[in-house]
Amino acid sequence: SFNLYITYHTKTILFNFLSIFQSLKGILIAFSGKCSPCNCNGNANRCLDGSGICVDCQRNTTGQHCEQCLDGFIGDVVRGVPTFCQPCPCPLPALANFAVSCYRKSGSVHCVCKENYAGPNCERCAPGYYGNPLLIGSTCKKCDCNGNSDPNLIFEDCDEVTGQCRNCLHHTSGFKCERCAPGYYGDARLAKNCTACSCGGRMCDSQTGECLADSPEVSTDTDCPTISCDKCIWDLTDDIRLSVLAIDESKATLLSISTGVAAQRRLNDLNLTTTHLQVQTLMTFWFSHGNEASSKGQLVQKETTEINNRASQLVQQLNNIRDNIEEISSKSKYYAIQQELSPEEIAQKWSVAEEMLKEIKQRKPFTNQRQLADEEENAAEELLQQIEAFHEKYNDTRSLVTDVLEQLSEQDVKLSNLEEALDEALDHVKQTEDINRENTARLQRQEKQHGNIKEQIDEVNNLIFCNLHLLSFLPSDSVHTSCFSLVSFTFCSLFNRNLYGVDSNGLVQRAINASNAYENIAGYIEEANKVALLALNTTNRVKDAAVGIDTQVVYHKGKSEELLIRAMQLQRTAHDSKYTSFLLSNSHITKQNYCCNRIAEARERLEQAQMKTAEAVGATTTVTQATTPMDENVRLWSQNLQDFQHNSEAYDSAVHSAGDAVKKLTEVFPQLLDKLRRVEQKAPANNISSSIQRIRELIAQTRSVASKVQVSMMFEGQSAVEVNPKINVEELKSFTSMSLYIKLHKDNPQLAASPDRFILYLGNKNAKHYIGLAIKNDNLVYIYNLGGQDVEIPLDAKPVSTWPSYFSIIKIERIGRHGKMFLTVPSLSSTAEEKFIKKGEVLGPGSLLNLEPANSVFYVGGVPPDFKLPPSLNLPGFIGCLELATLNDDVISLYNFKHVYNIDTTTSPPCARDKLAFTQSRAVSYFFDGSGYALARNIERRGKFSQVTRFDIEVRTPTDNGLILLMINGSMFFSLEMHNGFLYLRYDFGFSNGPVLLEDSMKKAQINDAKFHEISIIYHNSKKMILVVDRRHIKSVDNERTAMPFTDIYIGGAPAEILHSSSISSHLAGSIGFKGCMKGFQFQKKDFNLLEEPGTLGISYGCPEDSLMSRNAYFNGESFIASSQKVSLFTEFEGGFNFRTLQPSGLLFYYSEGSDVLSISMERGAVVLNASGTKIQSPDRNYNDGKTHFIITSVTPERYELTVDDKKQSKKNPAKDRAGKSPDSIKKFYFGGSPLRTQQANFTGCISNAYFTRLDQEVEVEDFQKYSEKVQASLYGCPVESPPVALLHKKGKNSSKAKGNRNKKVGRDKDKISQPSSSLKKLYQVNLQRDPQCHLPMNPKATEHAYQFGGTANSRQEFDHVPKDFTHFSISLKTHSSHGMIFYVSDQKETNFMALFVAHGRLIFMFNAGHQKIRIKSQEKYNDGLWHNVIFIRGKNIGRLIIDGLRVLEEPFDGNGNTWQVTEPLYIGGVAPGKAVKNIQINSVYSFSGCLSNLQLNGRPLTSASQTFSVTPCFEGPSEAGTYFSSEGGYVVLDESFSLGLKFEVVFEIRPRSSSGILLHGHSVNGEYLNMHMRNGQVTVKLNNGIRDFSTSVTLKQSLCDGRWHRIAVIRDANVVQLDVDSEVNHVVGPLNPKAIDHREPVFIGGVPESLLTSSLTTRNSFIGCIRNFMIDEKPVSFSKAALVSGAVSINTCPAA
Repeated sequence: SFNLYITYHTKTILFNFLSIFQSLKGILIAFSGKCSPCNCNGNANRCLDGSGICVDCQRNTTGQHCEQCLDGFIGDVVRGVPTFCQPCPCPLPALANFAVSCYRKSGSVHCVCKENYAGPNCERCAPGYYGNPLLIGSTCKKCDCNGNSDPNLIFEDCDEVTGQCRNCLHHTSGFKCERCAPGYYGDARLAKNCTACSCGGRMCDSQTGECLADSPEVSTDTDCPTISCDKCIWDLTDDIRLSVLAIDESKATLLSISTGVAAQRRLNDLNLTTTHLQVQTLMTFWFSHGNEASSKGQLVQKETTEINNRASQLVQQLNNIRDNIEEISSKSKYYAIQQELSPEEIAQKWSVAEEMLKEIKQRKPFTNQRQLADEEENAAEELLQQIEAFHEKYNDTRSLVTDVLEQLSEQDVKLSNLEEALDEALDHVKQTEDINRENTARLQRQEKQHGNIKEQIDEVNNLIFCNLHLLSFLPSDSVHTSCFSLVSFTFCSLFNRNLYGVDSNGLVQRAINASNAYENIAGYIEEANKVALLALNTTNRVKDAAVGIDTQVVYHKGKSEELLIRAMQLQRTAHDSKYTSFLLSNSHITKQNYCCNRIAEARERLEQAQMKTAEAVGATTTVTQATTPMDENVRLWSQNLQDFQHNSEAYDSAVHSAGDAVKKLTEVFPQLLDKLRRVEQKAPANNISSSIQRIRELIAQTRSVASKVQVSMMFEGQSAVEVNPKINVEELKSFTSMSLYIKLHKDNPQLAASPDRFILYLGNKNAKHYIGLAIKNDNLVYIYNLGGQDVEIPLDAKPVSTWPSYFSIIKIERIGRHGKMFLTVPSLSSTAEEKFIKKGEVLGPGSLLNLEPANSVFYVGGVPPDFKLPPSLNLPGFIGCLELATLNDDVISLYNFKHVYNIDTTTSPPCARDKLAFTQSRAVSYFFDGSGYALARNIERRGKFSQVTRFDIEVRTPTDNGLILLMINGSMFFSLEMHNGFLYLRYDFGFSNGPVLLEDSMKKAQINDAKFHEISIIYHNSKKMILVVDRRHIKSVDNERTAMPFTDIYIGGAPAEILHSSSISSHLAGSIGFKGCMKGFQFQKKDFNLLEEPGTLGISYGCPEDSLMSRNAYFNGESFIASSQKVSLFTEFEGGFNFRTLQPSGLLFYYSEGSDVLSISMERGAVVLNASGTKIQSPDRNYNDGKTHFIITSVTPERYELTVDDKKQSKKNPAKDRAGKSPDSIKKFYFGGSPLRTQQANFTGCISNAYFTRLDQEVEVEDFQKYSEKVQASLYGCPVESPPVALLHKKGKNSSKAKGNRNKKVGRDKDKISQPSSSLKKLYQVNLQRDPQCHLPMNPKATEHAYQFGGTANSRQEFDHVPKDFTHFSISLKTHSSHGMIFYVSDQKETNFMALFVAHGRLIFMFNAGHQKIRIKSQEKYNDGLWHNVIFIRGKNIGRLIIDGLRVLEEPFDGNGNTWQVTEPLYIGGVAPGKAVKNIQINSVYSFSGCLSNLQLNGRPLTSASQTFSVTPCFEGPSEAGTYFSSEGGYVVLDESFSLGLKFEVVFEIRPRSSSGILLHGHSVNGEYLNMHMRNGQVTVKLNNGIRDFSTSVTLKQSLCDGRWHRIAVIRDANVVQLDVDSEVNHVVGPLNPKAIDHREPVFIGGVPESLLTSSLTTRNSFIGCIRNFMIDEKPVSFSKAALVSGAVSINTCPAA
């Protein structure tokens, strides 16, 4: 095509020469009768007489004077009338021109393509068409997919070159989706009825549907393991068809290239012909017209001048040709890519092009007038640039019309939505009125029922007498549990409905919905609390009544026995009182008959009472009155028996009647209990604790969403809002920072009358300790009080009357006693800003803002009438608009309120804030606070997963960890996280080898430096994942060829139920949401507006700078941070900081000048200031309590002062000459420790909000992110917890024994249980030391005080010291397993035992009571992978199982006369072989698989196990196959089927975490041994064969402890031993022992008992790390079947690197 382009331009040159002479023929007759030349610009031979309009324009021109080019052609000159028009080079002139028209711009040709073509030079087909316009003879044709492509697209989707259809739908396949897919039959072209085959998984005929015979089985090593050969044949046919097309295209391309070469050869001949024709034509003209030279001399001269001009134009044409050649050369790369040419073909074409270019360069110019042409070209380009600028403005203006129309349309839609919402609101009002009327009627009915209940009280009293034992069987918390579960379940559903109705996209109406939803939620929670409190009180009264009734039963039983004895005694005297006794007996019989007749009614009424909880609760309020009539009846009976003489027969009859009644009651009670239990089972099965937790999560989410409503509120002077800030008041003590937007309504007459106005108040209700804002005397005034006098800071540099009529930004700040206020006034016309600052400080001793959590309020805009403001803020309410922004690090909003007063958003709508009030980054950034997330559903609506799939996002954060991207589809997932400040990518698309890990292990790109970083994830060819940061390649990894199987993507976090699900949580490095800023999220280079995505929750616009500062630092005992600044701490200095720790000692701050040292440290719980030998110590020694404390240090020439929590200590500054010191020199100071040798150890805990006076800047909080040295310090978060509180246990009292105890609330006698410490979830390093030769830490990250069991059938801990009288045990567990033993203890014969185990996912507590086995089983399953707290108690006559503190299961038993004793040991996590099978089902006898923690017996922790078998710390994070040997030590003993004799081969892989340790050891009784160990990275095999020791070693060039797997092989053949480590081989030949015997002795892996080690071995430590793929003589060794696993060894599970 390049050569043809040159050929065509050469022809153009010849035509231009010929046109010079043909133009002499054009003559026209003017209206005056005089003949004049035709003005056809040399492009026509004739014109019309009179008009002069040219006829038959040549050279592809048109117009009245042939002054324009035809469509599809372009002129040969840049400026002026063209002398010749050539076809547009779109992409090739004449031969492949697919342009409607073309034009020149900036020195290049731009094409206006035909409908089927696209690209700047029409070099490719438009969407919906296919072909190769660059190939001569090829055109773009419409895609034909037979209507089986995506109907949502406006064109059919096919390959733009081959035309093969993509994404065939409707169960079709083929090149053009012309046939049914495998497994379907029918007509895919016309009927489009492809139907699934009904052949039971076999193939069928693609047209008739007839089932085909089974195809032969395909071997598993082929590419088609699961599909039939028909599908393979179809795929092969399609591939062949595509190959044929590609061959044809390549053939045509080669032909066109060869044609171009031939044309180039003709170029020389054409150039010679051109020169010859020019000379010959001029000579012919001169001699043929020589006779007329005198008459036409002037005409010839004129024509000669025209010829010269045209020659100049030819020169310009050649210059244009040169430009076109350069343009074609620049597109050659694109051509090569488009044609998929091989490197050889590209090189060949380049050589031909270079030869042609060389020849062109060797030619001399046709004229020397290039300078004139360049000047004309420059002038033309300037004019063209002006035209283009005008055209660009025109296009911009025209493009705005569409945007304006779209915005008007959107506003119209929003108005329609608002109208619909108002209609819905009106409907809701009407429905509410109807509901109110129904509630009124229902209330009347309830009042009537209440009257009926009062009438039935007497009947209930009688029923209680007949059913004395009933209530004693009821569990004390049944009413409370069922009631509160129901309330919790109801409100959880209500929260879920209200929560997703609130988003934070900035719309006013949604903000109002958020506020209403939050207010409703607060009301619902308060109502739920009231209901729960009522239920609890009712339960206590029922319990009291039950105990009283139980006591009365015992009392009445005793009285009945006394009556019986007295009746026997009175038989002798019964004859004297026959008549009276007869009456008495009749009275007794009547009472008993009446009671029996009421039993049937009691059954029905009790069942109804249990089903209708409300009626039952109301009725039980009168239960306590039941004891009074009972006592009265007994007293009357006793008095009657004493006063009258009884007839023996009559009394016998009465006694027998009473006995019958008791017998009937005994038969009725079990039936009543069964009915009650069936009713209880109908209660909601949800655990109360999970309901409460869900409510808390929903409330937190709701508050988070409300805090991100970035909308102002209008205040009219009487309005007020009480804000509910989520920040802890402890965080505000030493440092307080708040920002807000403010806009005044200056035209309001009230403001003119009284301009002084209140703005906000945050403080205690007693007007002590507060901060506030107000307008006073035309100044904005910042006021704060720290317990003494007010500090007022007026901003007098910018009076309020000069503020603009739009929003300004206010920021107030306080650090210790120093205060500061900022005012920023933006400009509407630019991004310029005015900034004003004013400072102040407290003169008194106070430095802390002590807010009381229960007594603090936050009012904005005004206060309620009953609240009394301090005098300095006691002003009228604000008039204007306010919008809260941040409080310390958190985003806050007025819509996260507790109460609003006199605010009506319908009459006083919020003010719109101009976007210029935001910073430039705020308009495109999103802020994540760690609780919210964005969800983009169906991401393929913006772009398709293709051969190259790409995700782009920019992040900015100071935090160490956080989730950035997450996609899930069943068990398949893709997660991009930030882990310890670096990227951590893990994904699994259904790979056979499990998840793939891609992480920045070389630490190339640190993300958490509070700067924006551009992250790109590229998935190439569905088999290679590439990680790019800031356009720099970080790492890539290959995987199985698999497409991404996802549709939705979570950004910055995900719902808790997803993060904690078993399928995802194990693969994540952490489950922490992202905190920081994000922007520019793209999929396939398509942008997403995250706030407009429907699934987005809890994020906001902008990127607050305060949230990106690192004001906190966590130190682990080996870390510190340092900075070099202009500071001198011995002349005039003040500084302070917060700290929090559980350790009694540690260095907090260190600074030195020569030999003088100033340090602040913790010493045995006290704070100590040491300034050049002068020590000041705090009087208190309890500052290591895990709470936040504030230190201020002051140095003056007179005194040293140390203030801790406003308690000041000071000493005189001894006179000392410091003249030689430079006060303005740069010095280094340290926080958290020092690399220098000091007397104190480094600090463990948190330091935050540090400040001190420096010479180079104002007093402000230190940003630790800017410090030059940061060693092992975490600059975000503070994991210091309060000390764990032990579970308390109180022995329950038997309330039925003492009559006086019946008024005590026995519901409080339950075992008092504190919630487990949250430190259970805190991650820690078991041992922070690291082998300097190793890449991995010696101990992986694990949960503190938690242990992992499993891997072997008898993994366990044994405890030998067991108290004799223990009854109470508590434990925390986490598992995914369905079966396993947790706890077991018994006597020698296992007659007496107690066990806690898992069966089918449920917890079962089992023990014996004599020969009876008591079994308490949970209804819910607890193998969900989450931590659960379990308490199980074996009392004297009752067993209890308490799960998560609220689910209580009980089972009574007869404990009288049964002695219960057990013996050592106590088993945790499993039992010894053969144990427990007598009492427990076999599946649950095996070891527990999971983690156990917080083991406590009778409230005391069990810490030191006597023996441990296959138990390791509970590791967090991902794991992989292998056996892990922990640093606590342990080993595996292989069973007898494996031995290391005279001839063997051992092969295995290791990934060590320590450079030294024993790998393998075998020992015989006669002193022979084999030992393999590592020492400082060197692997050594040492033997003794009965003659002497001999050994061989291998040392790798790279480190053996580099965090990767290494293969080790040992081969022994008698006295020859060979060692192979990663293909590095060495061997040794020892002495031959002729008497050698092949012994079968135990083989130890990973370690060996100390008694078996000989003195000659240099390494005696156990191996630390992972071992896998262990083989002896090519036979795999399963450690799970080992003879013994001792110590901290985890079988089959290894923490990932």
